Amino acid sequence: MELIKKNVHMNKLKCQSSLQLTLDDDFNVPDVKPDIFKIIKEQGAIKINDVKMLNGKLMAKGALSFNMLYLSDENVRPVHNMSGEVPFDEVIHLDEACAGDEAIINWELEDLTPGLINSRKINVKAIVRLTVLVEELYDEATAVSIEGDENVQFINKNITVTDIAVDKKDTYRIKDQIHLPSNKGNISEILYSELELRNPEVRLLADKFTVKGEILVFILYASESDDNPVEYFETELPFSTTVECNGCTEDMVDNIEFSIASKSLEVMPDADGEERIIDVEVVLEMGIKIYEEEELELLNDIYSPVKELVPVLKDAHYEDLLVKNNSKVRVNDRIKITANQPEILQVCHAAGGIKVDDITQVENGLEVNGVLETQILYICADDNKPLNSVKGIIPFTQTIEAKGIKPTSIYHVKPALEQLSVMMLDSEEIEVKAGIGLNTIVFDSITEPIITDIEAYDLDYEKIKNMPSIVGYIVKNQDSLWNIAKKYYTTVDRIKEINGLEDNTLKIGDKLIIMKKVERTI
Repeated sequence: MELIKKNVHMNKLKCQSSLQLTLDDDFNVPDVKPDIFKIIKEQGAIKINDVKMLNGKLMAKGALSFNMLYLSDENVRPVHNMSGEVPFDEVIHLDEACAGDEAIINWELEDLTPGLINSRKINVKAIVRLTVLVEELYDEATAVSIEGDENVQFINKNITVTDIAVDKKDTYRIKDQIHLPSNKGNISEILYSELELRNPEVRLLADKFTVKGEILVFILYASESDDNPVEYFETELPFSTTVECNGCTEDMVDNIEFSIASKSLEVMPDADGEERIIDVEVVLEMGIKIYEEEELELLNDIYSPVKELVPVLKDAHYEDLLVKNNSKVRVNDRIKITANQPEILQVCHAAGGIKVDDITQVENGLEVNGVLETQILYICADDNKPLNSVKGIIPFTQTIEAKGIKPTSIYHVKPALEQLSVMMLDSEEIEVKAGIGLNTIVFDSITEPIITDIEAYDLDYEKIKNMPSIVGYIVKNQDSLWNIAKKYYTTVDRIKEINGLEDNTLKIGDKLIIMKKVERTI
């Protein structure tokens, strides 16, 4: 008698931890840069340079890279930039982690504030949240059948589970060139730039998937033109590619997270030797998880009319995909400059980030509360102070439909800014419109008892001898042929054969003749 098992590939969160860092450092203005009169705009990103996993903890080394736009008192070109790095070396405790585990580190720059100490020195303060996930891919060995003994009777039950077919990371390098239009001056120096990934779309195919989207590029640069010493340019770079992915098919469900791992802009000369071409290189990192829904037939119960069989049970844990959707949120608000800020002449660029503050489970759904943080760069009327920026926070609330969600369900919500547009209403007010996508995946957590082994014993023949060889039985409520056959040491097929039954259907009050099969062996 052999227990036949099938492995179900599952992915579970082994442990999770987060740490909030406060970074604080001072920087001197480089000698080649003029004095700072006013800080206009800042941007920052976290780079993780080294990760070491030890028993119960993770050591992460990295740095906060920042770039800052500022105004000087120079008459020729009053706009300049300054950049630097704030290093950090932190230990994050993970109780269940062990050496050899692979950690996923996500970061969020919760706040970045550069402050002016004097005209030649600044202070940079930042609040960074590091979140560490340690996932484990494992096989749940599930009993599905029994072979090798014709006397053993078994019955199965069906459940739907979501099996992880692909779990890996990959990268894709995007290379392109931007040619400045004829009405823009030559580039002397790039002062500020932003590269954002927008609207990635995935389509699964056999052993591969396609990705298409856009990279939004904004540059503010020092021009060689005397009339316009500072200019800006904004464009979109569409891209599409095919990524090899063995094991995936068109009918599977994808959950792929994209992030920009690195980016660079390099100014190149054109055919006339003028600095008018920008070489763009972006490396996309892809966290690829692809799921397959599968109907499982689990071994539910066993017995033998000639042996006493005792199943050994344990609880197995599975996940079943409940919902995957991308809920859309539209936000609309107005941002007004404060009294001490210069008036708006023209809007240059708007950047935004989504922060989710709270996710609450409600009936048949999830309620998401968060904010859209915007920073708008604009041109002022004063040529000596031509640039300024204004920040705004726009709250939003969205209920994501997830029918059948339970308190034990597992869910992940990934926000993304899909569209952002700003319009100048007057010299003091800007209207902001944005589209936010909340990419949501919800799994139902299933716990099922499964048979892991079978213990066999000899029958109590004295007890069975005292049972009548032939029994007349009247079907009661909740009776089944399986339960009746198991009770009287016979088989379902034998009961059907003796009583001329064509299927397993029984009705209350049906009369059956039952003969013990075990008597042939005694």
